[in-house]
Amino acid sequence: MEYKRIKPKKIYEEVAETLLENIKEGSLKPGDRLDSVQQLAENFQVGRSAIREALSALRAMGLLEMKQGEGTFVREFNSDMLSLPVTSAVLMNKNDIEYLLEVRKVLEIGAVRAAAQKRTDADLKQLSDSLEQMKGAFGNEELGEKADFAFHLAIAKASQNPLLVKLMNNVSEMMIETMKETRRIWLYAEEKTAERIYKEHQQIYEAILSQHAEDAQHFMMSHLDNVEHVLMKYIPEEK
Repeated sequence: MEYKRIKPKKIYEEVAETLLENIKEGSLKPGDRLDSVQQLAENFQVGRSAIREALSALRAMGLLEMKQGEGTFVREFNSDMLSLPVTSAVLMNKNDIEYLLEVRKVLEIGAVRAAAQKRTDADLKQLSDSLEQMKGAFGNEELGEKADFAFHLAIAKASQNPLLVKLMNNVSEMMIETMKETRRIWLYAEEKTAERIYKEHQQIYEAILSQHAEDAQHFMMSHLDNVEHVLMKYIPEEK
């Protein structure tokens, strides 16, 4: 008789499942503010990275939300969410994310160079509008995420290459999900503020505006390297 191999649970999964049970039982209610990462780490007697991974998984399930400058709160939820296993919260495994980031670098570093060389006044207006939306969305995750993606798509359009726009649209769903998770981890882990994320995009815009193609590529590469760093640091390994 063959037996299914039992996989040992990772520490972050145990933390996430404990918090999930607290939400199910009602000891953590919608609107409740969680303790700080440091306090949770002390309470669970685990490292802060495990706490961050657990909170990231629960945010991906829609059970928690991070409010800039305030902390992490339990969200309003429906019962269907509570039937999801914690591991299903990671929408793509780490290899998939690495592949996506590689594709983004190939597409976007080339796109931003072409955009700096070929952008029109209408393109600059679209990029500027996306930046203003990003700036105006400080404290509002959802609007910030939408403005972030709109900015990157506007760069592809500014390249004047319709095939490039089509390729970007083909990976848009995965891009949006990883952008969401990157911003949430950045802001929660306090590696960056919303203002700093905005400034990274502003540097890219100013290089396109000035038609400095090499600077535009440099700033885009730096931005995508930062994205890769945070995702590889906090997204748990698949076993």
